[in-house]
Amino acid sequence: MSAVAVAAAGPPLEDARAAVVLRHGRGGSAHDILTFSKDLRQPDVAYMAPQAPAHTWYPQSFLAPLSDNEPALTQSLHTLEVIVEDLARRGVAAGRVVLVGFSQGGCLALEFAARNARRWGGVAGLSAGLIGPPPLVRDPYRGSLAGTPVFLGCSDIDSHIPLARVHATTEILTAMSAAVTERIYPGMGHTINQDEIGHVRGLLEGIDAAA
Repeated sequence: MSAVAVAAAGPPLEDARAAVVLRHGRGGSAHDILTFSKDLRQPDVAYMAPQAPAHTWYPQSFLAPLSDNEPALTQSLHTLEVIVEDLARRGVAAGRVVLVGFSQGGCLALEFAARNARRWGGVAGLSAGLIGPPPLVRDPYRGSLAGTPVFLGCSDIDSHIPLARVHATTEILTAMSAAVTERIYPGMGHTINQDEIGHVRGLLEGIDAAA
């Protein structure tokens, strides 16, 4: 499947209503983010979580010039591409795939969806935004997300994710015809809260097994 190790949970893909690809943050692990599946309480959903080499998907800030994060950025996006292609070969179309990530992993989930625009089952960027130096511009992103539900959740004082980047991400994805829900949590740290878990659960509950 992929050049990196992939942890999994939930039912076999052939029995699953949907598949969620979870990506951990810098310094995290596949097994850490996979525990998120228990909070989502969706027993008919399959989960998979790739492990970043040395626990880091790319070396610099997501706001750095793109070239500063190469070749790791391209390799990390390719890991997602390989997983999604494998899911398609195994009968799980994009409309039943949900891309979820926290921090670095959330940035990659959003970036991959924007660079590969189509109708996804859902996308959630938790403490995350699209990747690249400011100002964030629409030009690199082509195509339509065709109503894909997207959830963005972040603190207003997150030391890693500027609030302006969350707003800019919402604007760009909305312009690409995504149905974006943005939630900003005053004073929250760089973490995931229960309201965010509820929104991601809602994304999963909205997926039709026939999609």
